[in-house]
Amino acid sequence: MSQENTIDYFLKACWQTVANKYNVIASGFGFTQAAGYILINIHKEGTPVSQIANSTGVKTTSLSRVLNNLESLGFIYREVNASDKRSVKVYLTELGREKRKIAKDVVREFNEYLDAQLPEKERRQLVRSLQKINALAASYTPHVELET
Repeated sequence: MSQENTIDYFLKACWQTVANKYNVIASGFGFTQAAGYILINIHKEGTPVSQIANSTGVKTTSLSRVLNNLESLGFIYREVNASDKRSVKVYLTELGREKRKIAKDVVREFNEYLDAQLPEKERRQLVRSLQKINALAASYTPHVELET
């Protein structure tokens, strides 16, 4: 089976194109696609770092690097919970709220563009197919034996 005939190739290629487009747009506003996604997931009342990791699917080491970058840019600040020093909440600064709005607007506009280009029936089928692939991937157990 050639790479171009695999479902995962098209999923990865498609996502890479979307992520690259978001990165090009985001760079014009002084941040990255990953940073924008994290900003969108920080709420007004602050958001625990663990919740950001869970909701974005970003690994802890990558998340730490992005949060450090966002903090150095003045988009966020962090506060340690006084009663539990292990718990850290992330808050948006005024500049961070502006960048969050931009990120949300970019995502909304891009999705409106996609919606306008895909007939409703095709869009519903695509979403169903992606949901099914997601569930199948989560439940998949490989049968390839490891070499010892």
